[in-house]
Amino acid sequence: MSANSSTLAAPDSGDQQGSIGRRIAAIVFFNFIAYLTVGLPLAVVPGFVHGDLGYGTVIAGLAVSIQYLATLLSRAWAGNLCDLQGPKKSVTLGLALCAGSGLLVMLSSAFAGTAWLSLAWLFAGRLVLGAGESLVTTGTIAWGIGDVGPRFTGKVISWNGMTTYGALGLGAPLGVLLDKHLGFAALGLATTALAAAAFALARRKAAVPTVKGARMPFRTVFRHMTPFGLCLALGSVGFGTITAFVTLYYGSRGWDHAALALTSLGVSFIVARLLLADSIGRFGGYRVALCSFAVEALGLALIWMADSPAMALAGAAVTGFGFALVFPSLGMEAVKLVPASNRGSALGAYALFLDLSLGVTGPVAGVIANHAGYDSVFLFSALSAVAGLGLSQVLAARARAAG
Repeated sequence: MSANSSTLAAPDSGDQQGSIGRRIAAIVFFNFIAYLTVGLPLAVVPGFVHGDLGYGTVIAGLAVSIQYLATLLSRAWAGNLCDLQGPKKSVTLGLALCAGSGLLVMLSSAFAGTAWLSLAWLFAGRLVLGAGESLVTTGTIAWGIGDVGPRFTGKVISWNGMTTYGALGLGAPLGVLLDKHLGFAALGLATTALAAAAFALARRKAAVPTVKGARMPFRTVFRHMTPFGLCLALGSVGFGTITAFVTLYYGSRGWDHAALALTSLGVSFIVARLLLADSIGRFGGYRVALCSFAVEALGLALIWMADSPAMALAGAAVTGFGFALVFPSLGMEAVKLVPASNRGSALGAYALFLDLSLGVTGPVAGVIANHAGYDSVFLFSALSAVAGLGLSQVLAARARAAG
């Protein structure tokens, strides 16, 4: 769910806005396809693991979250690949991995009669998909900035984020339909077909040159990013709990159409990005982050207190609206702490905390659900957002003092 960047060569400054938009769209399209393959199994995997294979809620949550572990571990690799070999290489390799993950899902379905073996193939597919996700989303942002220039960095990141959550919102209900009418293997087949087609298109696009320059060691960049990354991690807990547990939460209440909560999350995210695209530049990253955390906490509290699917759906929408600007608002402030030549590594290090949060959230929330019920995981998420708000306030005060 996530972003990275590189400082790359700028294009002709005479390009018109319409042309810029088309060029960005032509590149972030690959991120849309990658996240469509991520979204397809989101609402299906927990039920497959819990219902078809017979495992408990912790394993069901882990089946979703393990993807983010692979994304976490591949962030530094993706950033270096973009910096050294170019973002096109990162995108094409990532799409190839997404296609391969679909083959592993088909194997998982084929061995569904042997639960442990099916789960092993499924976990392998989730890990491969996580690495592919990291490579594609890193590469599309770097590729977009390289094509239209650093002046449009914010636009590239915003559009890339919109394709991410738009694809997740579309992919979740589509995955439910495929599973219902064609079976779990159809998710793997669709994943492979979509990623392979996008791979073929990406191979035909022109690459962009990278800019050379002195670079900090990754560990130094990581140290600078850590306080901001912790805020991002706390804000990402809500997204992790909704994606991993909203299906089981709806089921425990006897409610239908759980996938619509994921769609609501994605649509609301896009609306926030469209309506508030200039707010970070106008009001500053810290102010926007504080408001974002407050709105996200409210949305998660609504899901926790929901007594109807409509209220839960509204909570998911409010959560998405609040979560939309957490990454870019804090990210803008974070990258000010490193030289321009390290911006890609900085955003990669910053995004590591999102991946870590999403990877840990599933199992932790599963333990909470086992002891206190599914609704309690959303209270846990709301309190995490409140903690993120508090830490952001501390960072804002420190920045004002440094002056």
